[in-house]
Amino acid sequence: MPTSLHKTRKQISKKRGGEVNALHAKSRDSKRLRMAHARDLRLEKLANARAKKEEPIVDRIEYFYSQLKEKDVSQLELPEVQSLIHNFVHQYDEELDAIKKARRPGRPASTREDLLKRKIDTLEDEYEKGFLIPNVLDEENGKKLLGYEGSWAYIATISWSKVSKAGKVSNGDFPSKGIM
Repeated sequence: MPTSLHKTRKQISKKRGGEVNALHAKSRDSKRLRMAHARDLRLEKLANARAKKEEPIVDRIEYFYSQLKEKDVSQLELPEVQSLIHNFVHQYDEELDAIKKARRPGRPASTREDLLKRKIDTLEDEYEKGFLIPNVLDEENGKKLLGYEGSWAYIATISWSKVSKAGKVSNGDFPSKGIM
């Protein structure tokens, strides 16, 4: 996809009859190039922030997609779902233990260790209240999930549900604002 800087550079070179080699520092054309570059940087920053916010949603979709693929089914029972959620919540336990063992006694926790603790605690709290997952308890929705090819638009068509640690299942909304 061409960027606005590329397009602006192309327009200016057409106007000047070839290459853009020498521009005065305060000319209109150089101002257009600076503004186009600033716009590209701003859009890239927003895209990176959006991708970071959507990452937990995509991780959950991919986790449950891989579990359905692995078991070759389109529907799971509640005990299976709860064990999968437990595994998802505690997927960072080994890494956290390794970081704790690597730390010398008397030293404060590393940033990575604090981040992993916070992430696990957040996931545990969410699991207590109701963990948001793609609805794999419904066969029709499970088939939809098996058709997932990696696009964000397809994720919006999948229905979601909340499963609590106590076993309560309720309908959930698509997490458009991100999960964490």
